[in-house]
Amino acid sequence: MTTIAPYGSWTSPVTADRLVEQAVSLGQVAVDGADVYWSEGRPAEAGRQVVVRWSPGAGAPVDVLPPGFSARTTVHEYGGASFAVRDGVLWFADFADQRVYRLDPGQAEPEAVTPAGARYADFAVAPDGRRVAAVRERHLESGEVVNDVVLLPDHVVAEGHDFFAAPRWSGDGRLAWVSWDHPDMPWDATELWVDGRRVAGGAEESVSQPRWGPDGALHWASDRTGWWNLYRDGEVVIEEDAEYAGPDWVFGMSTYTLLPDGTLVAARTRDGLSELTVDGVPLATPFTSFSSVQPYGDDAVVAVVASAAASPALVRLDVRTGAFEVIRRSRPTAFDPGYLSGPEPITFPTEGGLQAHALFYRPANSDFDGPDGDLPPLVVMSHGGPTAAARSELNLAIQYFTSRGLAVADVNYGGSSGYGRAYRRRLDGQWGVVDVADCVNAARHLAAAGLVDGRRMAIRGGSAGGFTTLCALTFFDVFAVGASYYGVADLAALATDTHKFESRYLDRLVGPWPEAAEVYRRRSPIHAADRLSSPVILFQGLEDKVVPPAQAEVMVEALRAKGLPFAYVTFAGEQHGFRQAATIVRAAEAELWFYGQILGFQPADAIEPVPIENW
Repeated sequence: MTTIAPYGSWTSPVTADRLVEQAVSLGQVAVDGADVYWSEGRPAEAGRQVVVRWSPGAGAPVDVLPPGFSARTTVHEYGGASFAVRDGVLWFADFADQRVYRLDPGQAEPEAVTPAGARYADFAVAPDGRRVAAVRERHLESGEVVNDVVLLPDHVVAEGHDFFAAPRWSGDGRLAWVSWDHPDMPWDATELWVDGRRVAGGAEESVSQPRWGPDGALHWASDRTGWWNLYRDGEVVIEEDAEYAGPDWVFGMSTYTLLPDGTLVAARTRDGLSELTVDGVPLATPFTSFSSVQPYGDDAVVAVVASAAASPALVRLDVRTGAFEVIRRSRPTAFDPGYLSGPEPITFPTEGGLQAHALFYRPANSDFDGPDGDLPPLVVMSHGGPTAAARSELNLAIQYFTSRGLAVADVNYGGSSGYGRAYRRRLDGQWGVVDVADCVNAARHLAAAGLVDGRRMAIRGGSAGGFTTLCALTFFDVFAVGASYYGVADLAALATDTHKFESRYLDRLVGPWPEAAEVYRRRSPIHAADRLSSPVILFQGLEDKVVPPAQAEVMVEALRAKGLPFAYVTFAGEQHGFRQAATIVRAAEAELWFYGQILGFQPADAIEPVPIENW
């Protein structure tokens, strides 16, 4: 028997504590012989990144990194690819000092191999096991940030460009890498080099993920056709209207690989869903998300996979049969499917006679139904990036809402990846316009279809998604409430006070600074605070270098002066993106509680109230 109760008030086993309970994030994966290594983020250890090893037949995985060390690089601030391993020797960047350390088998303490004062990422160990290539980033006293490719500790291999990534050795000792320059981002235009000779890329072409095949041929992904397809020594291998790569927000992205016999195993994304292909032919698996794909033996890969009903897991997957073995789960237990809502891909009309996309999640709880005649509140999610994408894998942050009786629309607005270059380019010069309109139109579409209560709709997002959220609340009267996680309020401040990687990003998304200063002002919620009419809760890490706390504090002062209800929740020790368990729990509960106050429902959970000013 189900209980009839107001939407938003349902009791759910997907508690805030369970968002982080024994949970880990699974990141970079590497294979060394029969051993599999991966990086594991642990909220219960204050977000520490641990390198873990699994050996077949040896029982449970073991931590390779000693206590006190965290393998996390801050190159580009977002990092990624923080370690490499060959013949059991581990090379990694330690978060505390950003130096590179070497740890040999049986060695108790890692040995520093680079001096202090620089950052390193994206390591590649040469076939001889002696040379290690890496991307280096130096922050000079003048304030200039210089990036290059070096052989550790400091022999410069490539310089003269604003950014570098993906140094990769061939079997015979050739070195490939990728470079790009301001104002482009790596998904706009990059160049591919081999030993100082440019072999691919250029203006309006994004090349990424160079891989040397077993026969010595160089493979890469390129979007020269309008989609990230795969190439071998300059000749297209797979060409179709689907994405075989994604935006390189972090180092070490790996969506395809090559087996010893040259078999090409690749994740293909189309219409927001992913599948694994073998030489272009889909392989039947239960998964809809694939990352960190690496070869394992003659007929298998290891990868981080997920589905709409299963949290991410590291698996060994047979590419001939689709059979798989789980090596490590991101959380130890699965949830009862009766409390999970599956994504429904929807396409809806938006501005300019175009269409946009979203994943829609209905309320789902086998113990509860809503009252007859009632419709659920809606939470619209605007992802970060903004050149990221909503993914179809199990996201407990979404299930936290749906299992309590709220609907969720995870919007892939114009500018999102996964739908080709033309869809990504919709956001050129239109950030704060196209993304906002698509989120608004997704909400209107669902309300008009009678699926949600159009009077009780919320919007939330982090980083770039926080900007979209604040814009929607400021320039449209559609949402009753919003939540901004480390969101941008003042575009001009972001253009003049952010890290090197994104310091020219807005040239394409908004316009060149300062020539387009008026556009920046017109798009920024802070300069239109008088038009803001909906309550908002803001969450901010106090050590955020990407979107500094000053952005949130300016918005707080405007809200305070206007007399509009708001809450401002800060977290010491957090940077851009929350990693500590206590932070994640508190933010989730505070957001739900705040929605309840504004939308008129009482969560069943015992939640510590949040101070609301002007309430």
